[in-house]
Amino acid sequence: MDLTSENIILIGSLLLFISILAGKTSFKFGVPTLLLFLGVGVIAGAEGIGKIQFENPHLTQFIGIIALNFILFSGGLDTSWKSIKPVVWQGVSLSTLGVLFTATGVGTFVWLVTDFSIYEGLLLGAIVSSTDAAAVFSILRSKNIALKTNLRPTLELESGSNDPMAYFLTIAFLGLVVHQDQSLLSIIPLFLQQILIGGFLGFLFGKISKMIINRIKMDFEGLYPVLAIALMFLTFSATDTLGGNGFLAVYLCAVFLGNQNLIHKKAIMRMFDGLAWLMQIVLFLTLGLLVNPSQIFPVMGIGLLVSTFLILVARPIGVLISLSFFKMKMRRRWYISWVGLRGAVPIVFATYPLIAGIEKAGMIFNIVFFVSVLSVIIQGTTLSAVAKWLHVSLPSQAKQRSPVDAFLEDSAKSLMREITIPEGHNSTGKRIVDLEFPKKAIIAMIMREGKFITPTGMTTLEDQDTLVILSEDSETVKDVYTQFGLPDEGEGNTHS
Repeated sequence: MDLTSENIILIGSLLLFISILAGKTSFKFGVPTLLLFLGVGVIAGAEGIGKIQFENPHLTQFIGIIALNFILFSGGLDTSWKSIKPVVWQGVSLSTLGVLFTATGVGTFVWLVTDFSIYEGLLLGAIVSSTDAAAVFSILRSKNIALKTNLRPTLELESGSNDPMAYFLTIAFLGLVVHQDQSLLSIIPLFLQQILIGGFLGFLFGKISKMIINRIKMDFEGLYPVLAIALMFLTFSATDTLGGNGFLAVYLCAVFLGNQNLIHKKAIMRMFDGLAWLMQIVLFLTLGLLVNPSQIFPVMGIGLLVSTFLILVARPIGVLISLSFFKMKMRRRWYISWVGLRGAVPIVFATYPLIAGIEKAGMIFNIVFFVSVLSVIIQGTTLSAVAKWLHVSLPSQAKQRSPVDAFLEDSAKSLMREITIPEGHNSTGKRIVDLEFPKKAIIAMIMREGKFITPTGMTTLEDQDTLVILSEDSETVKDVYTQFGLPDEGEGNTHS
């Protein structure tokens, strides 16, 4: 079956519906959703039941870039600076040095055991060097695993920030394969250019995006997520055009925005969460359609060798070296090493050699696909067992609460205060989003002229407004009064 303008919507919606239904089983059986989405795509492909003819690496790469933008931006918005601050350098080391040592380890091994040149081996190593956050945490949630100390934020930070490094290495080593007269040292200026420009523009566009979102007044709340999408693509394309790492810029921009006060922030984050899931499904389905299983079987032997070396040697070495600068129990290092699932990102990066038309592009793509699937099967289905075996999971009675549980438990203990804005106070005329309000407190309601108003970030404070403040603890209450420059006139109430 060929994809045409007449049937693409019908086929696409059916595949999307089937994928969502299949994804529900991941929480029951502990199978990563990634594997199921890929499976649906393969079954619907040219050699499957659907017989859909799809052989377009250019379109696949374009879809992959769009999808990765949404996935990275959504992950950045959900990243709490408070949670990652204690482990930020561990995460950065894992996402840079860890990726580098994993890539060079696998590349050297491939060069030694196959007829690949050293640059072709390093290219393959670079492509499989990044981990897949979506697969990891869907399994952790399905098995209800809670991890000790700062393991979870470390894994979140690494998986969210290691794609830019893998992308750079892929582009750099692909360039060396195409232009073999160049020296390995020639990639150093490219690395500095990508990281420095990408990092600088990421934070710059983050600040610009915050200013634009908070200052542009739109009549419809639904337009704010659309504005955020436009700013996301502007960040990526502008950074890429100027020679920086667009994926790094998008992630850093989102991390900055996620930790700021924004107009309709909840609406923006909900929209991106849904779009990230949509993009993951579309991406996995597209990759599944592109693969021909008959071409995978001839490379299974090499793929098995590469997978074994990657899981048991290259990844552990990369983790141990990159974490050697920090104090951490060895069993936690081993668990971080095991949580190194390969997913959709390596398969997307494997389309770059296909488009460049290098000699072993098809073989590289098929090996990467096999390695990614095997990694998900072996590591993805054993995350909970390995966590218990290494004693890095919390007992059931000590597991971290979900956000819903935390809200239900904490809401009964919330401290409530009523603060009246005096005449001529410096907060009069300011919007709530501009107050730099403590993050552990909210303005639940405003009483104005005898009427109650449900505030939003756009709400402007007026003289004699009475603010109903809810806070998690007494220290935050003090911060609220300090913010307004007013004395705390009482103990207030406990919300029940």
